[in-house]
Amino acid sequence: MAIKGFNYQEFAQNLTAQAQELVPQDFSDPEKQYVVNTLLNFSTLAGEAIYNDKESNFNADQAMMITQIIAEWSFHKSVDLIRSKIPQEFWDPIMQKIAFTIFEIAKQTYKQGMPQDQVLQLIEHHVKKTYLDSIAELKDKGLISDSLMEQASKQSNIDNMMQQMSEEAAEQQAPPAQAQEAAPSAQPEPPIDNQTHKIMKLATVALLFQRIKQEKVQSFLNKFNPDDAQTVIKYMGMPDLESRISVNTTLRCLNEIRTYLPKAQELSPSKIVLKLQQVTQGMDKQQLETLLKPERMKVKRLVFNALEGEYYDVAPKVANIIATHIQDSV
Repeated sequence: MAIKGFNYQEFAQNLTAQAQELVPQDFSDPEKQYVVNTLLNFSTLAGEAIYNDKESNFNADQAMMITQIIAEWSFHKSVDLIRSKIPQEFWDPIMQKIAFTIFEIAKQTYKQGMPQDQVLQLIEHHVKKTYLDSIAELKDKGLISDSLMEQASKQSNIDNMMQQMSEEAAEQQAPPAQAQEAAPSAQPEPPIDNQTHKIMKLATVALLFQRIKQEKVQSFLNKFNPDDAQTVIKYMGMPDLESRISVNTTLRCLNEIRTYLPKAQELSPSKIVLKLQQVTQGMDKQQLETLLKPERMKVKRLVFNALEGEYYDVAPKVANIIATHIQDSV
């Protein structure tokens, strides 16, 4: 039975039109066209499959959400592939794996009634895993070099866009240079107590979150103290929030938040070996073999070598993601 209110062809076209404005301007015309065509093709195919699905009983909102998720990830990962400098002949096979992974996970999780934030987190995890596994497979087959695999594994357009949005939000809060020069004698703001300062920081976070997609906001809020998360949500609902906080307070809070952000960890082989040993602690060989049965041989070697205190030759960033995946599976 067709889904009432879901015109998948029109919806895919609308998504494509929106994406055209976001394609990196430094891409060549053929590269820009690849990103746009990939998004259009996969969102159309996904929309058509959902529209004709007679078993899942999706409504229009669910159908549009699944199609949009595939469109967004098709955009981000095609950009990543282009920036990775992996030969173009490998782009389509990798994108097909990613799109199929999203489609199957989205269908099953929505059918099970899983909350949307959990669905999005699960999809993000598997998209990144599929992308990295595909790159590692190319390297294993001798089709790309170690350095190219390492370069490709570092690409994350979605994270880059979020970083850019945060920086733009901070810049928008900054006072114009002329205003600073015109008021050199402005008095500093009076000191504030700890509770008020905390509220100001949460309001500043809310300002940033107002400029980020809702699914990403939820994944961040899940890591907050529940009371603090509710406070941020409350402030996000204020349409005039920006006018309620002074520019100086906002900038001070942004700088303080940036100071406390975790620094990138050095992914040395010894640290990854230790992490894998801690993750698998208390598991016997049979349990491990059962856990790793669906994984590729390379993953199994990485884990079992780590148990012997040795490091299997895998790019550290890829190995760390594998270790995290195993940790989530235990």
